[in-house]
Amino acid sequence: MKKFLRLALILTLFLVSSFSFSTSPSYAYSQSDLDKLLETGDCRNCDLSGADLRKANLSGADLSSADLSYAILTSANLSTANLKKANLSGADLSGADLVDAYLPDADVRDADLSYAFVLHADLSYANFIGANFEGANVRGANFWGARLDRGWESLRYEK
Repeated sequence: MKKFLRLALILTLFLVSSFSFSTSPSYAYSQSDLDKLLETGDCRNCDLSGADLRKANLSGADLSSADLSYAILTSANLSTANLKKANLSGADLSGADLVDAYLPDADVRDADLSYAFVLHADLSYANFIGANFEGANVRGANFWGARLDRGWESLRYEK
């Protein structure tokens, strides 16, 4: 009887752990896409999900339709970058420079934009549901048609 219970316990633990690993999301970026971005600044439709790009200089980069979900873009320079239709859901953009960035139709759900500089950026029709804008400076940004559900009280419009 003890052998049976031990076997049942081991089998149960194995099944539970297998289920846990198979349901956890995967954020594995393509190394060739990351190399392409860093070398050329052109990475349209690239898979950069979960990539660590903190403090990266991506000014003027073309990242249209790129998958940057859960990417770490803390203090990155994305000024004048083309992020049209990019997936930035869950990305960490805290302290990032998004001055004059182009993000129409971007998916920015649940992203952290705290203390980001989003001056004069085109954010039209982007989805910001669940995004954190605490202390972000959005002076002159175009939010036409954008979807927001919280964080307006902490936005800064200063020079």
